[in-house]
Amino acid sequence: MEPKRLYRSDTDKMLMGVCGGVGEYLNVDSTIIRLLWAIFVCMGPGIFAYIAAAIIIPRRGV
Repeated sequence: MEPKRLYRSDTDKMLMGVCGGVGEYLNVDSTIIRLLWAIFVCMGPGIFAYIAAAIIIPRRGV
């Protein structure tokens, strides 16, 4: 069995697919991940964390 890997989503994305990929990885609805991320942005470093995640997390098949 192949180990579970985190990828940016190509199908469930609004900006870069980070929240969709995290939702797929955790088997959680991506809307919940987006809501939690929005709360994180309001608390401070969320935008920088999203940009870092978009750079670090690879797209599937690349």
